[in-house]
Amino acid sequence: MSPAGIWDAFNDPNLDGWHQLWIHVRLSLEALVLATVIGVTLGVVAAKTGRVTGFVVSAVANLGRTIPTFALLALAVALSTIGEGPTLVGLVALGVPPVLLNAHTGIREVDRGAVEAARGMGFTPLAVLGRVELPMALPLVFTGIRVSAIQIVATAALGASVGANGLGVLILSGLANADDEILLAGAIPTALLALAVGGMLALAERLLTPRGLRLARASRPTKTMRSTT
Repeated sequence: MSPAGIWDAFNDPNLDGWHQLWIHVRLSLEALVLATVIGVTLGVVAAKTGRVTGFVVSAVANLGRTIPTFALLALAVALSTIGEGPTLVGLVALGVPPVLLNAHTGIREVDRGAVEAARGMGFTPLAVLGRVELPMALPLVFTGIRVSAIQIVATAALGASVGANGLGVLILSGLANADDEILLAGAIPTALLALAVGGMLALAERLLTPRGLRLARASRPTKTMRSTT
């Protein structure tokens, strides 16, 4: 086993590693977009409708963490057919809980003084949400999206077990043929892709978070340490 052998396995026309990589990226991106839209929407609605919905959000998030991903894929296959469709459903179900929980928590923890000041300036409820609450909740929401993205990219390889393409095809082929080079030709790009997505979203979070919020977050550890000494 050598790096050259792994590279050759990835470029093997029979395995078509580049095509499988593209499918893996596309499938992961589709699942992440859907999970983000669903999670943020439900999180905001839950944050605005009281404690009962907060309990439901926590229950859903915890349930999403305890149900095995393969079980979600198997359920999706049982309700439909094999291929990319059930894989996408399973990945979205996996990705929603962290986004939902963080969006709910982020909106609930927004400084009430800032919200009341915006209302006093005549902002409509929608304007308060879009110009005050969501920007202030953005760091926590992005954290949820980043966790969701890493989970989706890493788990998308399981889609090969239910008839979907992606880097999991190489991993399963390597396992079936006891060929470590083929296995690593799928596993290494999957791991690197997950790391790259996490890094890009962390950078996006930094660029999109207002400077004042970044400074406030950076100063919190110092204040905490001072208060305990």
